[in-house]
Formats: sequence, C-alpha cells, structure tokens
Amino acid sequence: MKNSLFIGKIAGIKIFIHWTFPIIIFWIIFSNLRMGLNAEQITWSVVFILALFVCVTLHELGHALAAKRYNIKTQDITLLPIGGLARLEKMPEKPMQELVVALAGPAVNFVIVIILFIFLRLTKLPTDFSVITHVSADNFLLSLAIINLWLAVFNLIPAFPMDGGRVLRALLSLRLNRILATKIAANIGQALAVVFVFIGFFNNPFLLFIGIFIFFGATIEYEQVKTGSILKGHTVAEITMTDIPVLKRKDTVGIAVERLLNGQAKNFLVMDEDTPYGTLSREGIIKALQNHSKDALVEDVIERDIISIDVAKPIEDAFVLMQGNKYPLLVVSKNNLLYGVIDMENILEYIMIKNAVAGSPV
Repeated sequence: MKNSLFIGKIAGIKIFIHWTFPIIIFWIIFSNLRMGLNAEQITWSVVFILALFVCVTLHELGHALAAKRYNIKTQDITLLPIGGLARLEKMPEKPMQELVVALAGPAVNFVIVIILFIFLRLTKLPTDFSVITHVSADNFLLSLAIINLWLAVFNLIPAFPMDGGRVLRALLSLRLNRILATKIAANIGQALAVVFVFIGFFNNPFLLFIGIFIFFGATIEYEQVKTGSILKGHTVAEITMTDIPVLKRKDTVGIAVERLLNGQAKNFLVMDEDTPYGTLSREGIIKALQNHSKDALVEDVIERDIISIDVAKPIEDAFVLMQGNKYPLLVVSKNNLLYGVIDMENILEYIMIKNAVAGSPV
C-alpha cells in the first residue's frame, strides 16, 4: 500500500503502518515534555501508545477473521494515527453476517478488558483508575484495560463509519431493505454527528473532529450502498469496451502521449504481440514524461500487474476490484480469450446512466 510501511503478516493479512503514524509518538513526547514529565514517564507513555495500537490491530483482525468465515477477504490492515483500517473486499449483505463482522472488533476489545481485569485481580494490582494522572509501571495494565473499554464503547456508537452504524444497519435490515436500512442508520449517525460538532465547538475540539468524520462517513456509506444496488444483477459484459485502447510494449512514451492527446482513452492496455503485457494510465504517462524522455520505451514505465475478469461476472465484482486495488484497467476475458477492457470511468458512466433512467419521467 502506498505511503505505508509493511511490517508483516498475521493470519495471511498484510499489516501496514501509515507514514503519518510516527506523528502520534512525537505528539505524545512533546506533550509530556510540556507537562514536565521525566524520561521514564515519557517512555511508559510511548510504550502505552504502542500497546494500544497492538489492541487496535487485534480489533481489526477481529473484523477480518469474522469476514473470512463468509469467504470475504481482507486486503490489508493499516495503522493510522487515528486508529486502524481493515480493508475488506466488501461487507456481507446478509444482516446476520454483517452483524457478526461488525461486532467482532468491539468483542475483541471486551475480551482484552476481561483478561486484563482478571489478571489484575489475581495479581492484586491496583484497580482504582480514579487516581491515574499519567501512565506508569504501576497502572500500565489498568490504563490499557480502560482504554480498550473506551474503544469498544466508542466503536458501538450507532453511526457510520463506526461498527455501531453497521450493527444498527444489520438490525434494521432484518425488517427493511438494505438501502432503506442504510439511509435510516446514516440519518441517525448524521444527527449524532451534529450533536458532537455542537458540543465540540464549545467544549472539546476532538468531538468536533469526530462529528465531521461521522457526518461524511455516513454520506459515503449511503452512496456506496446505492451504487451497489444500481449495479446488482448486471454483468461486466454490459460495460466492456471491445474497442480496446492499445499500446505496444516497444512503443515509445512519445507515442503514448500522442494516443492520449488524440483520443478519449485515458488508460491503455499494453500488448506483447497478441498477449496482454501490462497497463499504462494517464497518470503513468505523465510520470514517465517527468522521469524519462519521450524516447523511453513503454515497457519500462508500465504497471505489469494485469487483473482479468470474466465477461459474465457481476459489475459489482469489477467495482470492488478497481476500488480496493486502484487498478486503472481490468482485462475482460470470454472463454479465456481477450474480449475487451473496462476502467472506472466505464463504471461511473454506467451508474450515471442508470440513475438518469431511474429518474426519467414515465
């Protein structure tokens, strides 16, 4: 994943740390220095943040492993300063399955809380959190238990994109269709977001940020579900470009520029004789011009990853592939032979056409 550092795999799922992650470490150190804490106290604060993000990773793995039960893959997990993000290929549409996947993350945090409190009781370590002023060796585990409890409760707020929003949508979907359930859940989430923004404006800037995050998250979720509904029941064949914009691997970047300027195509399939060899997007052409000359060969600047999808597959599958992996172009096959290509512009135009037809007078 771009802008992220790969740190390993857990259960076959790649774990990344975003480049902005160190910001929170520096912020903790700076804040503690301003408070006059000594080196030992600052060290415990940094270790606590690292332990917290281990818990965040476990939370996201909870979602990922629950989704795996329903044959839904997790592309990766990325740790950000504001938390973790597990990129599932899609959320299950069956209400009970979505309920399980949504609750799996907070459930992990609750399990961590129970384990830590049992350990604290058995070892007779202090459990009075009212006297905690900063993290230290004496209250490290207690502080970790408290923050996990807070994470679990916070994530269950019934608002997208938090887990609680998906729980609410799943429960509503037991009685209502998915679009209506999503709309109701999104509206409830946006109402809560307005309350957070109002309170945050006068009291806590953090709540202001959360409110804005929730408001736009709810809007995006509703639009995604509407889009999925429009695409449902339609196949890749309906949006395939059979007139394929092609470049040869031995063409120059200059030729690619000419093809870009003289036509409507923004993404090209690069061929080696009759075999797909790679893809080259408009952004790739511009980057090639910046880093090479026009005489550079196309084969030296292309993306070699080629993803193929069968013509009979649902458009939803193509949409998920392109959204999740940022592929500029998908190769469409028919009977294992090259049939055409599709790009995101194809899909977006198809959605606009379907929306226009749905809204046209009868």
